[in-house]
Amino acid sequence: MDEQALLGLNPNADSDFRQRALAYFEQLKISPDAWQVCAEALAQRTYSDDHIKFFCFQVLEHQVKYKYSELTTVQQQLIRETLVSWLQAQMLNPQPEKTFIRNKAAQVFALLFVTEYLTKWPKFFFDILSVVDLNPRGVDLYLRILMAIDSELVDRDVVHTSEEARRNTLIKDTMREQCIPNLVESWYQILQNYQYTNSEVTCQCLEVVGAYVSWIDLSLIANDRFINMLLGHMSIEVLREEACDCLFEIVNKGMDPVDKMKLVESLCQVLQSAGFFSIDREEDVDFLARFSKLVNGMGQSLIVSWTKLIKNGDIKNAQEALQAIETKVALMLQLLIHEDDDISSNIIGFCYDYLHILKQLTVLSDRQKANVETIMLAVMKKLTYDEEYNFENEGEDEAMFVEYRKQLKLLLDRLAQVSPELLLASVRRVFSSTLQNWQTTRFMEVEVAIRLLYMLAEALPVSHGAHFSGDVSKASALQDMMRTVSILRQLILNLIFCFHIS
Repeated sequence: MDEQALLGLNPNADSDFRQRALAYFEQLKISPDAWQVCAEALAQRTYSDDHIKFFCFQVLEHQVKYKYSELTTVQQQLIRETLVSWLQAQMLNPQPEKTFIRNKAAQVFALLFVTEYLTKWPKFFFDILSVVDLNPRGVDLYLRILMAIDSELVDRDVVHTSEEARRNTLIKDTMREQCIPNLVESWYQILQNYQYTNSEVTCQCLEVVGAYVSWIDLSLIANDRFINMLLGHMSIEVLREEACDCLFEIVNKGMDPVDKMKLVESLCQVLQSAGFFSIDREEDVDFLARFSKLVNGMGQSLIVSWTKLIKNGDIKNAQEALQAIETKVALMLQLLIHEDDDISSNIIGFCYDYLHILKQLTVLSDRQKANVETIMLAVMKKLTYDEEYNFENEGEDEAMFVEYRKQLKLLLDRLAQVSPELLLASVRRVFSSTLQNWQTTRFMEVEVAIRLLYMLAEALPVSHGAHFSGDVSKASALQDMMRTVSILRQLILNLIFCFHIS
């Protein structure tokens, strides 16, 4: 290889050397045989420089991706042997390769897999597993290869031709028939062997399970031994966030509505008995954000089941599903009102869909009415700016809060559809009490009161005025709200003046 050109791969190299390295890379891509030099360098571990190793993988990647069909059978076999030899060498290396090299190697393995699995390398996974066994470095690479393969097969961000899409579908079908049960067993063994000794590998494996569960037979994962292990991981601090995400993917999987209801209920019973529903005792907001996402997934899954059962006319099971949903509402409300906006934001989907159910019911129970009011009060509270909000120099945190407010606005709109009278009364109460003492009230609270009035006007447009016709008290409440509009202009001017001189 051109040693001078390789110097340009160093991040600290000057522009001339970098240009020479780029030109050399283009030259190797065009050359019909130059890739073999890179293959030999990887197999024989000729270079210790990380950037040269990465460069060699890039050359192989280009060859597999764009020119593989032009190679002879012997040359294709050479690429397979090169990758397997490199993998075997990793078992003996005193130090693991850098992460970016392992990721690039996994991408090349994945490209070769989708190219050869259906024709020349049907035992791809068995060959890989026979090399890595339970060696932690080998397992790390095996899991990275699996994630790269999943990305090639199902990642919607990757643009595929119609031919590639058909190929990927056939690959998944073939994998389901030939090797998925063995892969699932390997994941179980990895989780069992490393859950207490190697958290990084265990978390990688949980990520793999979460990725693959969307397109494999759910019964391979949603069974007692797997679920019990995952629930055990929920109690291990370094694993529980990834375990949460994995459980979320499991409950998010499409399945029979009654079976889904049973799965979610069994998960909830174990989580509740283990104390996970006691939100006020948990101080780790990062974990609570993941847990909120999981609860959101479980709640929405139950609502999907209820919707399907109602559509199918299965009233008995639909009633059970509704009861299951109602028992999760208290937890949902705790998460919605949490002071951390990420935790609150992650549960809004469940909350929104729950209100949609209530909208469809002819009569609401007292408990359901109380839930509606609690959601309403939570939305009003969470709309308030934090003390730390930087109005002068809005950054990423401020932008995230603006987006969060948009989510809350959608909840408010849905509340208006479920109980317009209650929304009107609640906004009126907040608005009136704030305006009475606006001079001594915090700016954030006054801003929310004003914003609520505008949100109310959008949520209850003029065309919905019939909601309040024929009822003097409702009409009076609406009229009182409308009268306040006349004082808003001067109030806002005064607020702006006070805010700027403070």
